[in-house]
Amino acid sequence: MKCPNCAAEMSPMTMDAHLAAPLMIDLCLPCQGFWFDKYEDLHLAPQSTLELMKLIGQHAPEGATPVSTSLHCPRCSGKLLLTHDMARSTRFTYWRCEQHGRFIGFFEFLKEKNFIQTLPAEKLQELRDKVQTVNCANCGAAIDLTKDTVCSHCGSPLSIMDMSHSQEVISQLQHLAEPKPIDPSLPLQLEAVKRNIEHLFGPEDINKDS
Repeated sequence: MKCPNCAAEMSPMTMDAHLAAPLMIDLCLPCQGFWFDKYEDLHLAPQSTLELMKLIGQHAPEGATPVSTSLHCPRCSGKLLLTHDMARSTRFTYWRCEQHGRFIGFFEFLKEKNFIQTLPAEKLQELRDKVQTVNCANCGAAIDLTKDTVCSHCGSPLSIMDMSHSQEVISQLQHLAEPKPIDPSLPLQLEAVKRNIEHLFGPEDINKDS
């Protein structure tokens, strides 16, 4: 599959899915973005989300290929629509094809998963009192806090990674990723369901003439 941004071949990754068969997603490391076919991101298992967070942490935003002003769907070549969405109180963006899926940058993926939060006004003032310039977590460009609240290069709002909050998110995902013990009564429950169905519809008679 070709990257919607740079048209280079994307790298496929097989990920575990929640209550479904494993799924294949695609990523472009130079552009630092993922392509999810429709609804794939909603099916990611907690362990898969942790793996993607780890991958993102291994690649700094500096040197990433800038996002084009016009992206096209790798499935149908139609123009992707820039979409603004919100997860809890944090805004994030991605580019979508109504039919086939969406392209989302690493940093926006972290915001969607509640790992990084938009910097509230009081925290922004605190930061301004201490420093004048910070680097954008999305593209690495410098942001002048004396006059800007968003990155002038990529348009990302100032965001913060609260370590205690981030650790809480990781702990929740780790807990959800732990294998759950099998209920010893499950076989009996399944047998009861089978008997109820047979009672309603009758057992299948394999010797019945067609």
